[in-house]
Amino acid sequence: EPLLAGSKRLRYSNHFVASGPAMLEEACKLGLEGIVSKRQDAPYEATRTRSWLKVKCTRRQEFVIGGFTEGQGSRSGFGALLVGYYDGKDLKYAGKVGTGFNDSSLAEIRKLMDEDRADAPPFVNPPTGAEGRRAKWVKPKLVGEVAFTEWTRDGTLRHPSFQGLRLDKKPREVVRERAEHVADDSEPAVASSPKPAKAPKRTMSSAPMLAGVAISHPDKVLFPEIGFTKRELAEYYEVIAPLMLPHVQKRPLSLVRCPNGWSAKCFFQKHAKADVPEWIERIEVQDSAGPALYMMANDVKSLVTLAQMGVIEVHPWGSREGKLTHPDRLILDMDPDEALGWEEVKTAALLARTLLDDLGLRSFLKTTGGKGLHVVFPVAPTMDWDVARAFTEHLALVLAHTFPDRFTARLAKNRRGGKVFIDYLRNAHGATAIAPYSVRAREGAPVATPVDWSVLEADEDIRFAHFDARSADALLARPDPWKDLPKVRQTVTAAMRKRVAR
Repeated sequence: EPLLAGSKRLRYSNHFVASGPAMLEEACKLGLEGIVSKRQDAPYEATRTRSWLKVKCTRRQEFVIGGFTEGQGSRSGFGALLVGYYDGKDLKYAGKVGTGFNDSSLAEIRKLMDEDRADAPPFVNPPTGAEGRRAKWVKPKLVGEVAFTEWTRDGTLRHPSFQGLRLDKKPREVVRERAEHVADDSEPAVASSPKPAKAPKRTMSSAPMLAGVAISHPDKVLFPEIGFTKRELAEYYEVIAPLMLPHVQKRPLSLVRCPNGWSAKCFFQKHAKADVPEWIERIEVQDSAGPALYMMANDVKSLVTLAQMGVIEVHPWGSREGKLTHPDRLILDMDPDEALGWEEVKTAALLARTLLDDLGLRSFLKTTGGKGLHVVFPVAPTMDWDVARAFTEHLALVLAHTFPDRFTARLAKNRRGGKVFIDYLRNAHGATAIAPYSVRAREGAPVATPVDWSVLEADEDIRFAHFDARSADALLARPDPWKDLPKVRQTVTAAMRKRVAR
């Protein structure tokens, strides 16, 4: 304190010793983002802890899209989405969402909804009156994430804002989420006396250091079916960093955080909030709500920090810092119908490779940790996202028209009928795909793994957990099948685009 006495540059912000819930309620009434709460008896630590929390007024969760209203005036696509959630077998209406969209998302979502129009509302309690008369109904197949301030007394959302589609979520999994208190036996009880309790000592055994990062609760089991812990997840990302970093550096990230394990509640995080450590670099992007700060993983310390934050999955953009509006990697996602086996998926990837070879584009292969495969091809960043998306859509349509018994370019699962859906929708501004060498939040800790095309010559099914988070040493020991990918220089020409568009 003596060093700071008389300083005209340093000011302390006001703080309040008060009831946390009451303070939060008042902050929300004032329209503030929320509050920062700190345990009175806890020491300051330059990292996120359970004794120093940011508590926000807004909430967010997934909702099923069951209809929409037409746009008014110059608004294209649609006016608002009508959304709901499942309560048992019933889909309950939760209100309409009319903000958070841009021209691209309005057009894309409208196109998807038009494929599954319905004559009757899917909700058990659809809107009535003028709102109901204006509604256009769709089958409940699409899921979107929505931020909102609170639930109203009649069970609808207040101040909702659309955050994006969740193509990874099944509609039947969407229920109304309710806030719960999360107990943590590792935290000391709050002292009943006004005298602050002595802060617990932290030892190296309870918080081991990896790549300069303290790993809290290292023995927490994240994958109970194989006994895989948080410490092991951090160790995996530390070890695999030399292979993984070239494919995520300088790219905005979307993250899947599962602080209590893959089978518990997981959530997406895109924005770099204030509690994210400062050594994780930020990048400004334009998302549906305007300018926003996203995170990047540019070094091994950042990767390990993500594991410390409970991040299991890492999803990078297909474009890099300096030219975010122009992708340098495109993906054709071979997403098979549940009934299809390895042989059909393998053949689908080979046919996609043949098409790209015929155009003069070299491609690379990756497992996804699930039932599909990714065919990835690097390109010079000469196309904007709209042009790139149109090009990959035409690639998908060429394959679907040439092999109609094998492929479909339609998202709706009921139209797949034993076919492979060629997902080109990952090639859009803000869209992401699972990173090479990222662990997946699925049973067995599978890893999305680059593989050589020669593996398709064998009959062995290499999908799902064939490669898992305990395979790091084996993956490092083999020749890197993607070592040439960053060196490939190839451009999607106007002639190529014209050829597939025909």
